[in-house]
Amino acid sequence: MMTGEQYIESLRNLKTEVHFMGERVANLVDHPAIRPHINAAAATYDLAFDPQHADLGSAISHLTGRRINRWTHIPQGQDDLVKKVKMLRAVGRITGTCFQRCVGMDALITLYSVTHDVDRKHGTGYHERFRRFLIETQDRDLLSGGAMTDPKGDRSKRPHEQHDPDLFVRVVERRPDGIVVRGAKMHQTGAVNSHQFIVLPGQALGPEEREYAIAFAVPADADGVIQVFGRQVNDSRKWEGTIDQGNPTYGVVGGEALVVFDNVFIPHERVFMLGETEFAGTIVERFTGYHRQNYGGCKSGNLDVLVGAAVALAEMQGTAKASHVRDKLAEMAHLVETMYSGALACSYECTKLACGTALVNLLLANTAKLNTARYYPEVTRLAQDIAGGFVATTPSERELDNPRVKAFVRKYYQTRPDVPAEDRIRLGRLIENMTGATPFIEGMHGAGSPQAQKVVVQRQIDWAERVQLASRIAGIPSAPRH
Repeated sequence: MMTGEQYIESLRNLKTEVHFMGERVANLVDHPAIRPHINAAAATYDLAFDPQHADLGSAISHLTGRRINRWTHIPQGQDDLVKKVKMLRAVGRITGTCFQRCVGMDALITLYSVTHDVDRKHGTGYHERFRRFLIETQDRDLLSGGAMTDPKGDRSKRPHEQHDPDLFVRVVERRPDGIVVRGAKMHQTGAVNSHQFIVLPGQALGPEEREYAIAFAVPADADGVIQVFGRQVNDSRKWEGTIDQGNPTYGVVGGEALVVFDNVFIPHERVFMLGETEFAGTIVERFTGYHRQNYGGCKSGNLDVLVGAAVALAEMQGTAKASHVRDKLAEMAHLVETMYSGALACSYECTKLACGTALVNLLLANTAKLNTARYYPEVTRLAQDIAGGFVATTPSERELDNPRVKAFVRKYYQTRPDVPAEDRIRLGRLIENMTGATPFIEGMHGAGSPQAQKVVVQRQIDWAERVQLASRIAGIPSAPRH
């Protein structure tokens, strides 16, 4: 297993093509816009060596018997799924932001079971091929960027009906030694600091869409892989100072990118599905189940930090004992724990797939993510309410050193003689950056928008059973079917 520092140094060996603000980034590791996100990902490596969390951050590979980072582990039962959630909350508390490794982890877990199922039906050799790839990923402790979200184009049309066929990643050439793919994946968290990508179809596909039914792995710096790093609200603060960033070490959310595959060659040993359209929907269903499980863990960890900031600021400002503030803090804690309990529930209510992998309860996993999409904004609103308007109007940190106004800024932003004004400003900036547009939108749409979770909930609920329950108690011999 790598330490966080070893992970950071491993990125220096890559020749990943990344563009930002109109230029190609020459040095990813030390670029001010990217380094905080690298630091957040490094925390997932360090957790495995932390005496307090080593059992959460690492696991024993069921393939080799060697100790590996849990982010590359395939859950074998309830205990693994529960530890996955607890690991996510632990790192969320350490970083206060997205730490980027979840999508790749869930892609690994999903492909392990789906390749097994495809082989059973079609007699293909995907599963053994994937097992070899997985062992290499575990032994080298690689950070995998999961890539699922296609640009989609006109949402009313199918992939093969689009005006441009590349709006979904597809095969454009089949060779004796592999395939050539073209297309793009959007909103890819942690992409620029990944070692490799695991690419999956983003939706169910029909028989006429075989060229889109592909799953594969590719090095992040392979020829033809081009990344365009996205902007975030307040991202220019990363090269303007530290206090105004709010979370200068780990950043805001996960650093998303547009990942372009411009005629990229994929050798057969890295292809894990090729044309089996009937399994595209299975991939999406399982992946989103695992990924939506996560949100009750990682976001509850992030919000633990936000709750702490709100409490500390209330104490600084003399409002901590006010009944309305105490009530708001209790509501924040209640919502956070509700999110977390959903992630645990879907883990405890797991089932076993044919390959031995533990699968979360899909109904509860989607409910947990739907709760997160609903409760995360409310917790951020309450934090802003408690903090007050200064969070949105505080002058730049540079004024703290401006000879003409620094004394006035420190004087008028101080609330108590024993609390420096700078401490209050730092907490205000943390709250501002944790409750701004970027993390708000990511909490809403990450792992799929709320409507996507509602679709799964509607599909998973046994409506007829519930009608029978009500009919029996009401004394109705036969009720209309749902």
